[in-house]
Amino acid sequence: MNSATVRNLLVRGMLAGLGAGVLALVVAYVLGEPSVDSAIGFEEAHSHEHEMEVVSRALQSTAGLATGVLVYGVAFGGIAALAFCFALGRVGRFGPRATALLLSGTALLAVYVVPFLKYPANPPSVGDPDTIGKRTTLYFLMMVLSVLLAVAATQLGKRLAPSLGTWWATVVAVAAFVVVIGLAYQFLPVVNEVPKDFPAALLWRFRLSALAVQAVLWGGFGLLFGELAERQLHPAPARVSSEQPVPASN
Repeated sequence: MNSATVRNLLVRGMLAGLGAGVLALVVAYVLGEPSVDSAIGFEEAHSHEHEMEVVSRALQSTAGLATGVLVYGVAFGGIAALAFCFALGRVGRFGPRATALLLSGTALLAVYVVPFLKYPANPPSVGDPDTIGKRTTLYFLMMVLSVLLAVAATQLGKRLAPSLGTWWATVVAVAAFVVVIGLAYQFLPVVNEVPKDFPAALLWRFRLSALAVQAVLWGGFGLLFGELAERQLHPAPARVSSEQPVPASN
C-alpha cells in the first residue's frame, strides 16, 4: 500500500470518525445526559457545600459534549485508519468492509468493553476525589493490558492456524485471551466507591448509556469507514453507454 493510498485512507478514517461521532453525540445527549443531570441532582441534594460553576451545566451538556465527542471521533478515526492499513490482508482473507468491521469490533472489545467490565464508568457524585489518580491509572493499565493481549492473541491464532486450522486456532487464541484477562481481573485492585444510598437504577442507566455511546461510535465507524475504504481500494468501473451513435443520413 503506497503512501498516497495510506494518506487517502487516513483522511477517510477521520471523516468516518467524525460521522460516527455525530451518531454517538446523539446517543450521548438522548441517553446519557438525563442520567448525568440526575446524578448531579443527587450530589447537590446530599452535599452541604455549594461550589460556583466555572462552566455552566447547559454549556457542558451541549457545546462541551459535542466538542469532546467529535474531537475524539476524528482522532480515533485517524488512528483506526492507520491500523486498518496494517491489518488489511494480514488478519485473513477479508475485504475492506469486513476488515473495517472486524477491526472496529475488536477495538471496541479491547479498548473499552474489557476495561469497562473491571472498572465501569461512574456518574458524578460517585467516587472519592482523592482517589481519582489511582482510579485513572488502574483503568488505563487495564486498557493497555487488554490491547496488548488482543494483539498477542491474534499472533497466537496466526501461528496455530497451519497446524490446528483457522477455527480451532481462533478458539484457542480467544480462550487464552479470556483466561489471562480473567487473571488480571482477579489480581488488580477492586474499586468500589459507590455511596450506599446512590440509586442503583440510575447507576445502571448511566453505565448502559456509556456503553451504548461507545458501541454506536465504534460500530458506526466500522460501517462508514468500511464503505469509504471499499470505494477507495476497489473503485467501481466506469459505466460505458450501450447506445451507439446514429449515423447522420445524407
